[in-house]
Amino acid sequence: MRGLVLCICVMITSTVCVAQGEFKAKKLLDEVSEKIKAYENIYIEFKYKLENTEESVHQETRGNVTLKGDLYNVNFLGTNQIFDGKKTYTIITEDEEVNVSDASDDEEDTITPSKFFSFYENGFTYKWDKLENLNGRKIQFVYLRPIDSNSDIDYIRLGIDVKTKHIYKLIETGKNGTVTTLTVTAFKTNQRLSNSLFSFDETKYKDLGYIINEL
Repeated sequence: MRGLVLCICVMITSTVCVAQGEFKAKKLLDEVSEKIKAYENIYIEFKYKLENTEESVHQETRGNVTLKGDLYNVNFLGTNQIFDGKKTYTIITEDEEVNVSDASDDEEDTITPSKFFSFYENGFTYKWDKLENLNGRKIQFVYLRPIDSNSDIDYIRLGIDVKTKHIYKLIETGKNGTVTTLTVTAFKTNQRLSNSLFSFDETKYKDLGYIINEL
């Protein structure tokens, strides 16, 4: 009888700890979301790393992105991608072509630039993870797992700067073993932006001889 009571006590304590962890994780993510939504625009520079040990794949590069609401302008992997609210324009300088596609919410698994600071708000369970000291900064990680069992994502560890409440690092582990790490190296807000930053000048690229592909 005594053993049964002890077992029940342990189970109750574990349940309470899990609930408290979920509450703390949600509270922190809500603080991040609230702060991000208060900015008129955001500019970030980042390091990107992709690794798959089994496939002997290792890739590292850098990029930058400017965000204003759902609009974005990204420079990454040799391409410039612009989303004007209706269409996405992927400008590939090396191939002298532009791929144009309509905005779509079909790829819910994909963490697009416009979703980077809000993707965790829906479709994930979360729990409190480790507090780590990275480059002199206290980074609190939150562990996220997709609710959709068919998701290609196994889990995500989202690192948040305790002081600024900004996302500092995202580590995504796929079910295929691929680990993608994105680390923010510069973070600026409410910058003076050109009116043309989120628009695509088709005439300009046609005059340069680029091929425009409507997908």
